[in-house]
Amino acid sequence: MTSIEWDPKARDFIRKLPKEIAERIFRKIDVEVKDKPERYLETLVDIKGYKIRIGKYRLFVDYDKAKDHLIIRAIRHRKNAYKK
Repeated sequence: MTSIEWDPKARDFIRKLPKEIAERIFRKIDVEVKDKPERYLETLVDIKGYKIRIGKYRLFVDYDKAKDHLIIRAIRHRKNAYKK
């Protein structure tokens, strides 16, 4: 089972979300992604790392397959997720 680590920026963002959306993200991570992370990871093109899509939100993560460790770096709404 994959170990999950939350970056402080991601934790701060999720605290500001409506309760239903925050619960959906936590449930998806704890129930589905934790068991089979490779199934949900999508490689980013310009940045080293991955994204996970959950509804209208994108979670930007780092994944170490050897250690089976997932670090959630940031969470963004899809309309703002890819702006520089």
